[in-house]
Amino acid sequence: MAGGVRVDHAVVSGTFSLDGETHEVDNNVWVIGDDEQCLVIDAPHDADAILEVVAGRAVKAIVCTHAHDDHVRVAPELRRRTGAPILLHPDDRPLWELTHGGDQPDGEGAELWDVDLTDGQTLTIGGAAVTVIHTPGHAPGAVCLYVHDLGCVFTGDTLFEGGPGATGRSYSDSDLIKDSIRRRLLDLPDETVVHTGHGPDTTIGAERQNL
Repeated sequence: MAGGVRVDHAVVSGTFSLDGETHEVDNNVWVIGDDEQCLVIDAPHDADAILEVVAGRAVKAIVCTHAHDDHVRVAPELRRRTGAPILLHPDDRPLWELTHGGDQPDGEGAELWDVDLTDGQTLTIGGAAVTVIHTPGHAPGAVCLYVHDLGCVFTGDTLFEGGPGATGRSYSDSDLIKDSIRRRLLDLPDETVVHTGHGPDTTIGAERQNL
């Protein structure tokens, strides 16, 4: 166990827009770290609310589980206010650009992320290792973040209480998300706590039955 590392949580409300539709949504805010520094997982809706969870700590990175607008909308603002880089899997560039614009020839008008996430990459915070697991399906660049020392995995919109995330919109694939969960998440211990992008926690063991 990495000493002093903990998970802090809040819920923020806003909207999710894709394919010409907009819906009201509540998103989980997850912050993992110790008393000095932390990682912010996703940046939904409200930078002030996220910074309340950060509680004055140094933000080492803003790690995006995927680039739907309800997960990355305030990432650039949070970067400006904390100095932390934004990390995203590059396969989610088309979704990122729907919210933050493309790469403009004059260098203006685009808010790009800073660092590409890669499958198997390890991030470290407060002595705890955070392993990046690429789990495409809900989005092409969707990732989950496994923290062995805390016995938990942050699944974004890949896995929820009750089963896989939604795949009825652009850039999503129902067969692929199920394959990602089977191959990449169900190997984790049954007691692993699943911290989701929306709604309550669950466990790998419980969702093994629901898949």
